[in-house]
Amino acid sequence: MAIRAPYPCLWFEKDGLIAAQWYCSLFPDSRIVDANPTVVQFELFNQAFMILNGGPHFVLNEAVSLVVECETQEEIDHYWTALLSNGGRESRCGWLKDRYGLSWQIIPQQLGQWANHPNRKKAERMLQAMSQMVKMNIAELEAAFNQE
Repeated sequence: MAIRAPYPCLWFEKDGLIAAQWYCSLFPDSRIVDANPTVVQFELFNQAFMILNGGPHFVLNEAVSLVVECETQEEIDHYWTALLSNGGRESRCGWLKDRYGLSWQIIPQQLGQWANHPNRKKAERMLQAMSQMVKMNIAELEAAFNQE
């Protein structure tokens, strides 16, 4: 018996299919796999997800967020703007909540490399710059990292 890799199930009060269709419209290599009034299975970048239209018993919160690593500032700007559209809310350090309450981190691909760099002074300068940001700015993070 083949076992699939684990994937998240996101509890929505309602509108799971509408949300999944919207997410699939934002990301390449994305599609609705199956849907009924209660459960929507979909893929973003070929990663499996499920939405359960489970009613008002639970709500999404920042304990779980989806991370989008972006190669360029244009990608960061694109996903940031798209995910905030129609009622999303900005947070800090590249975090936001979309119109459905799902938390996202829109970050540069290099962030982990900078943050875990063996030169702790470089890493700390970058992290300090990041702590002042709402939307990530790759040029400013890189400048802080490379500052002497």
